[in-house]
Amino acid sequence: MSYGSPPPPPPPPPPPPGGYGGPPPPQDGGQSGPYGGGYSSPTPPPPAEGSHGGAYGGGYSGPPAPPPQPGYGMPAQGFGAPVRNQNALISLICGIVGFLCFGVVLGPLAIVFSRKAQAEIAASGGRQTGEGMAKAGFILGIVALVLWAIGLIYRLASN
Repeated sequence: MSYGSPPPPPPPPPPPPGGYGGPPPPQDGGQSGPYGGGYSSPTPPPPAEGSHGGAYGGGYSGPPAPPPQPGYGMPAQGFGAPVRNQNALISLICGIVGFLCFGVVLGPLAIVFSRKAQAEIAASGGRQTGEGMAKAGFILGIVALVLWAIGLIYRLASN
């Protein structure tokens, strides 16, 4: 070792176990530039023979991935998703509108559609939903009829 030359660079640290390490060592032996060179990205290898290449590799031609397993909330193969019963929706609409106005007409309609929807939903074996809407339509239909009856009694009593 002489006193006029700089000390040799220390050896590079060992790569971390498993996985991708840091940047590769300089290609020119560390002598480019005044401070030992910088990092330049390596050129990618050419695509292998018979591969499709592509912008992101894409040369893998293994078997296709299996379909995902049905999880929580997903229907099993061969069955469709449950369908909302339309009579339950009609019952709910008739009950709401009958509660606000036309209770004498729409109240009984809400009750009839509600009972029909509840019977269809029970007979469907889980293929139809809307029990809550049918029940709400039934209750609103009864309330609409009761309010109409109270209003009629009040009008007759006030005369």
